Order: sequence, then C-alpha cells, then structure tokens
Amino acid sequence: MNEKILNSTEFKSLVRSKNAISLILTIAELVVYFGFVLLIAYSKEFLGQKIYGPVTVGIPIGIGVIVISWIFTGIYVAYSNKKYDQKVAEIKEKLGGE
Repeated sequence: MNEKILNSTEFKSLVRSKNAISLILTIAELVVYFGFVLLIAYSKEFLGQKIYGPVTVGIPIGIGVIVISWIFTGIYVAYSNKKYDQKVAEIKEKLGGE
C-alpha cells in the first residue's frame, strides 16, 4: 500500500472504527464463552437439570454459545463487506492508490 494512503486521516479513522468493532465483538464473545465456562464450574446442578429425556439445560446453552459465535462472525463479515472494504476502495481512489 501507498504511504500516502496509510498516513491519511481518513484511513486512520477507518482503521480505528474497524478496531473498535473488532474489540467490541471480541469482548462480547469472551463474555459469552467465559460466562458458559463459569456456569460449568459453579452451576453444575443448573446445567445438569433434565429438559427432555437425556437433554440437559447445558446442551442448548452450549449450542447457543456456538450460534452466538457464528452470529458475531457474521456481523463482522457484513460490516467488513459493506462498510470497510468500500471505504478503503474510496480512499484509495481519492488518494490515487492502486
């Protein structure tokens, strides 16, 4: 990449917004994951309660953790495809990049 683009205030602002979204989604994922781990550690009785047959409360919660991870990934990919990549292309075009 061209130094002119990397040093532009527009690009730096865009990188800050991308990093903010990445940080928010990362923190949210860590809260969900470690929340589940803490439930496993400190609330085994709750997670072990039967819902239907051999299915316990912990199984749908564990599946929920996985689904939420996919959703967070989808949010980031949608942001990247819709906003970030488009803005990078606009900045490159404006500043005469490749």
